[in-house]
Amino acid sequence: MRARCTVAVALAVLLATAASVAPAQTPFAGRTVTVLVGNPPGGGYDRFARLVARHLPRYLPGTPTVVVQNMPGAGGIVAANHLYNVARSDGYTLGLFNRNLVIAQLAGVQELRVDMRRWHWIGNLAGETYVFAIRSDLPYRHVLDLRHAEPPLAVGSTGPGTGSHDYPLALKVFLRLNLRIISGYQGTGEVALAVERRELDGRAGAWSSLLPHIRRGVLRPLVRTLSDNPDPQLRAVPVDQDLATGEVARAVLRLRSITLKLGRPFVAPPGAPVELVRAYQEAFRRLAQDPTFRAEAERSGFEPAYTSPEECLRTVQEVLSAPPGVQRVFRELFQFGE
Repeated sequence: MRARCTVAVALAVLLATAASVAPAQTPFAGRTVTVLVGNPPGGGYDRFARLVARHLPRYLPGTPTVVVQNMPGAGGIVAANHLYNVARSDGYTLGLFNRNLVIAQLAGVQELRVDMRRWHWIGNLAGETYVFAIRSDLPYRHVLDLRHAEPPLAVGSTGPGTGSHDYPLALKVFLRLNLRIISGYQGTGEVALAVERRELDGRAGAWSSLLPHIRRGVLRPLVRTLSDNPDPQLRAVPVDQDLATGEVARAVLRLRSITLKLGRPFVAPPGAPVELVRAYQEAFRRLAQDPTFRAEAERSGFEPAYTSPEECLRTVQEVLSAPPGVQRVFRELFQFGE
């Protein structure tokens, strides 16, 4: 009898222990993870967030639901401020933001109430090269031909602080291209449609976003940022900083290229539980090698690539450590939208 009682007590203790441990082992079970995107629906950031949301649950313990919430505004500042200062830091809300927010911090944009060094960096799963392209029916064959374009080429932008605006602006200033930048488009999807309707002469964007239009013969790439491993189709396209004159011009264009190492970065807010952050980071490492995810990313026009959390943070620190003269140029030249 005593033996049976001892066994019963031991079993009860074991079950109680298992019940108390189970939630810690499966912190995502029955939960919903929200990915906050600082861009409108339909653009590259939004499409990539939804791609990751479809595949990420398989690599998180407890297989949670992952949903995407768009919060566009001010080139991603609205969403970043919300996640950093307002959203609960319980670990169940992530952010996917405009990588140029690190430039906003460098430029001292007052509306940005974020220190990019304090995010919990989850990682990046998409390689990026930024490209400026014009309509293929236009007569210009080399980017420097645009110095003498008449009338100025109309280039579409989703607003200051975004790559669609700031990259053409950098080319206009540092390569002396005759461009007229038209802001106000609600997302890169609208810019693409305006190019197809011939309301615009060109646009700038990530290679993954422009590639479908280049393949269809709508756009011709003229210049690109420096990239460690560019798409073979881009190797003949000149690199912007190779065409620039002057140390400051080259330094500014190089710094913009460095930010592309961030790709399409995911972050968790300061204060998020370390165990959840580590689970996300490990999930991203594994997802980066997943053949199904990589195949769908390629079909969707993205270049699968992985940037570790540590490399993301090092990139941010390098940008924010730019020499004072370069920082001054960024403060004077680049603005973020309202």
